[in-house]
Amino acid sequence: MFDQLATLLYTAAVPNPGQGNPPPGADKFTTILQWAAWVAFGVCVLGVIIAGAGMALQHRHGSGGEHAARLGWVFAGCIVIGAASGMVGALV
Repeated sequence: MFDQLATLLYTAAVPNPGQGNPPPGADKFTTILQWAAWVAFGVCVLGVIIAGAGMALQHRHGSGGEHAARLGWVFAGCIVIGAASGMVGALV
């Protein structure tokens, strides 16, 4: 009994929905995604400005490594936000 069930599970074809079809009103969701991307890029620009200001204000106190690390994390966030659509598309 168990062998038959296991064979059935292994041989059952999994349907492939492809890219799918958007439901009615999907354009509104796309607008929300565009707004979220706009806000995220604004936050990234703000993060770069804040990191740069911190570097300029505390450059004599020996904390340049901290600010460089902060700037690195901001740039990493920018890369992830910019590549989000491509990364999700690669996983699908």
